Amino acid sequence: MPRSGSIGTAPLAERLTPAVLDREEGYRTLDALQAPATQSLFPWLEDVAPGFPDHLITTLFGGIYQRPGLSPRERQLANLAALTALGSVDPQLAGQAVTSLRVGLTREEVVEVFVHLTPYVGVPKALAGLRVAVAAMDDAAPHGAEREESR
Repeated sequence: MPRSGSIGTAPLAERLTPAVLDREEGYRTLDALQAPATQSLFPWLEDVAPGFPDHLITTLFGGIYQRPGLSPRERQLANLAALTALGSVDPQLAGQAVTSLRVGLTREEVVEVFVHLTPYVGVPKALAGLRVAVAAMDDAAPHGAEREESR
């Protein structure tokens, strides 16, 4: 017997909030957040799995990133934490470290994420993530400008 306020008899599609999936906004968000080097995976992925890159971009950047509730900075903090906890995702973590700078996090804030994560993910994962992030930020900094500003 259904409880008060529980699932009714209407079809599921009528009981759920429609997802926002804006393909064009997904590509605009991708371009705003991800450096061209990070986007270089997509042509290869299209050759291997046609349509999959468009699906990822549309659902992630045109859907999830369009949801209210988290700012781009907050999303980046979550991304850095999740990828560090996973480990063995160096290319993705490097890309997210650079994206962190693009959304306004400072180098010091990115470094502090790894310090903060140490008791939660362990020293080896935190150090590995920090190495990847610092190298990516160093590579992305024009003529070492970001590196010098943060010292």
